[in-house]
Amino acid sequence: MRILLFVLMQAAVLVLVSIVGSLIMAVLGIRLAPGAYGGLLFMCALMGCVGSVISLFMSKWMAKRAYGVEVITSPRNERELFLLNTVASMARREGFAMPEVGIYQSNDLNAFATGATRDGALVAVSSALLYSMNDEELRGVLGHEISHIANGDMVTMSLLQGVLNTFVYFFSYIAATAVSQALSRSNDEEGHGGGNFMVFYLVNTVFQIVFGLLAQLILMWFSRVREYRADAGSAALEGRQCMVRALQALSRQGPAPAQPAQFQALCINAGGNLSELFMSHPPLEKRIAALLSAKVA
Repeated sequence: MRILLFVLMQAAVLVLVSIVGSLIMAVLGIRLAPGAYGGLLFMCALMGCVGSVISLFMSKWMAKRAYGVEVITSPRNERELFLLNTVASMARREGFAMPEVGIYQSNDLNAFATGATRDGALVAVSSALLYSMNDEELRGVLGHEISHIANGDMVTMSLLQGVLNTFVYFFSYIAATAVSQALSRSNDEEGHGGGNFMVFYLVNTVFQIVFGLLAQLILMWFSRVREYRADAGSAALEGRQCMVRALQALSRQGPAPAQPAQFQALCINAGGNLSELFMSHPPLEKRIAALLSAKVA
């Protein structure tokens, strides 16, 4: 059902964009070559809907490959058994199928959840986190990842990314066409609405960078919101102190190593950037403060 809603939402966004774009072009007098508008919408669908769907369904495979995740099929020690039993208990309480559970070798205290559906998810933890955190701290981390799955955050992030990609590609093209035509009124060529191709290409690139940065601000803002929600979900599952102590344990390791860009939003601790506006996760101290001030047991 989530995937169907995902596709329907992408289609609705594409229809909305086409209507708004037609109105903007009519008001500004922007002209496109015959068939160019249909081609633009096709590329928007490809960049937005199709691209995000493919990314969503490949997310688990890509994460396993990028981190070298070893899925636990039979626990080899008490720590792995505790990990499996805890994830199974949380998934059962949240009402979805047992996720795959894996470990990847890393000195970084980290964990992530991914997957296209609630019943086909993956929870992976680093070896450092599994063997250095105590039971209470580990339960806090796992509750956070299980909350991401329960909230459908992987689908929601992919949907938002696809929508933003559609807007960036579409409005960059329209804006570049408008500028190109304004600078080339005397040369009524076809192909890019009569504008010079090189002017169009350069202006389109600039607009894609500018609109892309604005889209990134929106995406990272939403990512930070969902991190607070996942922290609160873990507190509801295992108690506030578990999650607080998990975050305190993460803060003791210092700044987290940089994660691959495509997986930053998946990790429980993605590290920092020059500005919080471009961070996928709020600073750990803010997350701890939010939990301590929340009305959670």
